Amino acid sequence: MYKVLIADDEHNIRNILDFSLHAEGFLVVSALDGEEAFKLAVETAPDLIILDVMMPGQGGVETCRALKEDKRTSATPVILLTALVGKKDRAAGLEAGADAYITKPFSPQKVIDAVLELLGVPSD
Repeated sequence: MYKVLIADDEHNIRNILDFSLHAEGFLVVSALDGEEAFKLAVETAPDLIILDVMMPGQGGVETCRALKEDKRTSATPVILLTALVGKKDRAAGLEAGADAYITKPFSPQKVIDAVLELLGVPSD
């Protein structure tokens, strides 16, 4: 069973992702901000991490960069989920090491598809 870490300060977004990922058979770990996400990533070794870009404290781009620079988490795929749709925002996320950049509003299926693709899991 694959483990996915979700970090988003919006309760509804975490619930939607948690429900959708559980329905696909994933184990889900949740964090409210970047600092907690980094700590949980090191402690729980998720197979993939989904980060909201705009969170209180350390945001998703900074957290992604820290995860990619740490040898314990550098190989873990990261999806940035954000309301920021500008080219500069996308470029900053990808430059920080994100493996995918999905903009809000999003369909849960789009996130599921990205997760499956990054984990190399065949989809139905």
